[in-house]
Amino acid sequence: MGQFDWFSSIGATPQAVAVLNDQPILFTILLVVLVTITLQIVLIWYIHFATRKPEQMKKKTDDKKKKGGGDNKAAAPGARK
Repeated sequence: MGQFDWFSSIGATPQAVAVLNDQPILFTILLVVLVTITLQIVLIWYIHFATRKPEQMKKKTDDKKKKGGGDNKAAAPGARK
């Protein structure tokens, strides 16, 4: 029984489990690479978010204008406000 025998329950081949039991550093390297890639994605997203130009930002709309506070020409004739 090796340290990585639980991999066989998630579909790993016996050869893959044997390699991981023989060289556990490979699993550590895999985890480090995945964490590093995730951190790079978050950093790239943050740089993109922080350096947007004003015209790329979502416009804030006034809620009073949306609630029908003005002349609504598209309303049906005789409809109440």
